[in-house]
Amino acid sequence: MLQVRQRVREIVEAVRGDGDEAVARFTHQLDGFPGGPLEVPEIEAKAALSGLEPALRVALERAADRIRWFHERAKPQSWRAERDGAVLGVDHHPVRRAGVYIPGGLTALPSTVLMTVIPAKVAGVAEVVLCTPPGREGQVNQTILAAAALTGVDRVYRIGGAQAVAAMAYGTGTVPRCEMVCGPGNVYVAEAKRLVAGEGVCGIDGYEGTTEVAILADETADPRLVAADLVAQAEHDPLVTALLITPSEELVGAVDEALATEVAAARHQQRIRQALDGQGAAVLVEDVDHAVQVADAFAAEHLEVQTADAAAVAARVRVAGSIFVGACTPVPLGDYAAGPSHTLPTGGTARFAGGLTTSSFMVPVNWIEYTQEALADLAPVVDALSAAEDLPAHARAVRIRLGQGNAR
Repeated sequence: MLQVRQRVREIVEAVRGDGDEAVARFTHQLDGFPGGPLEVPEIEAKAALSGLEPALRVALERAADRIRWFHERAKPQSWRAERDGAVLGVDHHPVRRAGVYIPGGLTALPSTVLMTVIPAKVAGVAEVVLCTPPGREGQVNQTILAAAALTGVDRVYRIGGAQAVAAMAYGTGTVPRCEMVCGPGNVYVAEAKRLVAGEGVCGIDGYEGTTEVAILADETADPRLVAADLVAQAEHDPLVTALLITPSEELVGAVDEALATEVAAARHQQRIRQALDGQGAAVLVEDVDHAVQVADAFAAEHLEVQTADAAAVAARVRVAGSIFVGACTPVPLGDYAAGPSHTLPTGGTARFAGGLTTSSFMVPVNWIEYTQEALADLAPVVDALSAAEDLPAHARAVRIRLGQGNAR
């Protein structure tokens, strides 16, 4: 990890200092980009949308509709309230420009375009820019381009990796500076986000690393469904973590048998086997209560609950990126179309962070408005606390407004 951090810092500092020249250099070195404009023309994105296979376009549009519906309801509301003559409240203002990172990796992810751009647009972000790695020929994946056009992305760049995060965070001659950078990626992308956020350059949504799933199940669970869901997540990447948490030894054995069948029939057997052999595990617990405790300790990005009275069990879970309740709610629903964003906290960070929402793109601003009478009512509180902290000018700033300018 130390080598990753050193390399990412080198890339980020180079982009900060040399802008487009550094971006082009790293994009050539790391992605084989042959050269040319970094920005994708708008006409190219529109052509990708027009040329989309009809069934896929319908699927993207239906998914977009559900995602938009969810985030319109999740949008934080500004408020005002009066108390003892004072008016207090919170306003929520969208950031002016947001940067979205869409990984290339093992497969193109147009669904991630929907899951990041739509919440930003619903929040009211004026401009959304998108970076995604180019292929060896310099072309951006056409399905990602189509999803960008469908969701109203304002500008698209063929830039991947840590250099993309740095370009969006600091700005270059070509890429405008963003106040917020979001989206999943590999360890280099995650480290670049951590670095720019730690230096106060821009906001980020969180630290989304390799995806993970935990399935909390009891003896009522169908082992074929559990196995299918573990394989579905392991299909993403060889470094996926896939856990079964259960009090049932019989279920562990049955799932193991079902996994052999599911893996053998899967297209991406190699990466699935690597993930299940490397990070797959069955955690045998005493009972469902113990299973909930283990699930909370792991704080999974995705937690499925397949038990008797699944809703009641799920309601007892304190932390997870998203909870998928019942046998008819597999993680792939959340990956594509359920509504909440699939950009979620990994690596245990669900203990203190949530998934991407409209609030990720909005800044809360407190509103405080006092009358002289309301100020007088709280003046003794300011007097006492400022005296306790030996900050007498604080008390004077209040008393002078009450015609008590000589007070000390």
